Amino acid sequence: MGSIDVKVIDLTLTISESIPSFPGSPKPQFINWSDIENDGYNLELLFLSSHTGTHLDAPYHFAKNGIKISEIPLDRLLGNGILIKLQKTVNTPITKSDIILFEKNNHKIPNHSSIFFYTGWQKNLKRNNYFTENPGLDLSSAKYLASKKINLIGIDSPSIDLGKDDSFSVHNILSQNNILIVENLTNLNKIPTKKFNFTILPLKLKDATGSPVRAVASKFYS
Repeated sequence: MGSIDVKVIDLTLTISESIPSFPGSPKPQFINWSDIENDGYNLELLFLSSHTGTHLDAPYHFAKNGIKISEIPLDRLLGNGILIKLQKTVNTPITKSDIILFEKNNHKIPNHSSIFFYTGWQKNLKRNNYFTENPGLDLSSAKYLASKKINLIGIDSPSIDLGKDDSFSVHNILSQNNILIVENLTNLNKIPTKKFNFTILPLKLKDATGSPVRAVASKFYS
């Protein structure tokens, strides 16, 4: 298995006061706290949801006894990823059949893998339907991946659930099976291979349900 010499790819949205926020969540605020003229240094106060921008959901987000963001072992946050590219549009689910077709055309997804779904939805970030009509997993794919004891699932849409699913059924299935969720990834289309190394590092926030992350891809395998 050969590797492809490509630079590290940033999979992270930039957080600013203008980044779209999940309906009902606060908009980020960057509040000037200190400045060089008066204090000798610049410093800002941040006000934002722990699920802002490209972020990681800890199982505790939807599972009462799930692990919290500061409790996630580091070895679950970096490793080998598998990229599945699927063009999905408004309210279009990622199904078990989609995943099985990928396996048929490539290889069986091993247990405990980390899976990343490129749907192309990220291009709609500034549109009004970004949070309400996004693609996501359906129950069949969530249960199939849970049966494989998947480590982590990432996606380039704002939620692992379909936008129209206000019961968060997939979040519940994955969280109850101790599967990490990364949402709002970007630049997945720039990954040149189906296998790559990933690093996804959240802030170590005590008792938190999630955290913004810096997510990167590197070392791409042919």
